[in-house]
Amino acid sequence: MRHGRDRSDLISWATAGARAAHEHFGRDTLLIDVAEVLSVCDFFVITSGANPRQIKAICEEVTEGVHAAGGPKPLSVEGLESRAWVLMDFGDFVVHVFSEQDREYYQLERLWGDCPRLSWELGLVAEAG
Repeated sequence: MRHGRDRSDLISWATAGARAAHEHFGRDTLLIDVAEVLSVCDFFVITSGANPRQIKAICEEVTEGVHAAGGPKPLSVEGLESRAWVLMDFGDFVVHVFSEQDREYYQLERLWGDCPRLSWELGLVAEAG
């Protein structure tokens, strides 16, 4: 809760982003609570697309999905030109949209493996695994 927003709103918005990614062919979409270990944001959404066009579409749908849930537009978006790793900064949460190759290479979900994962389908905290 870095920007004075209510945590339940943040969960709702990050969940909306994860759902939008999944519904638009995002693969293996994860929502990770990084608040205890990072000072810059509370949540990561991690997903991947099969090709550059799909990655762009996922990013557009995440923006729309978060906004439709009452959330903010991204403060910045990096990597959209290359569409290998797009980072969408919403302030209190960050959405990472990877190509499958870059996701496998960087393995962010492994790096943050000790952090709790949220079940974005239900918005409930699940065990870290």
